[in-house]
Amino acid sequence: MAVFRYKLQSLLDIKQKLEEQEKIAFAEANARLLKEQDSLQRLMIQKAGYDRQARKLVEGTIHIIEINACRSAIEVMKTRIRTQMLEVHKAQRQLEVVRQRLNAVMVERKTYEKLREKEFEEFKQELLDEEKKEVDELVSYTYHQNKE
Repeated sequence: MAVFRYKLQSLLDIKQKLEEQEKIAFAEANARLLKEQDSLQRLMIQKAGYDRQARKLVEGTIHIIEINACRSAIEVMKTRIRTQMLEVHKAQRQLEVVRQRLNAVMVERKTYEKLREKEFEEFKQELLDEEKKEVDELVSYTYHQNKE
């Protein structure tokens, strides 16, 4: 029985491994983005707490030192939020780069898989043709044997 051997199988295997590596890189980049977004959200919640505290300090008896400290904390939080927003944006860009690399690797792998499928179909057709030829030869031989 004939065995199908894809001559580019080693290349296809490499493409599959590259795709797996890119999937891992994508998962890591996505996890980093989620972590940065979570950190940004925590900073915004913390700033909102300082904003509430500042409003409460202004409503009651006025303590200038506490109000200034709270306003200073709010400004620090604004700076940290801006910095964190830059980190989130950087993580989003990195995720997009990794997504594009993953997409390119997937396209290459699919191309090699389609080539493999095409070659396999050709192989099956060759086997069928060969089988038909053998059957024709057998029928022809049997026919000539019966004539004699």
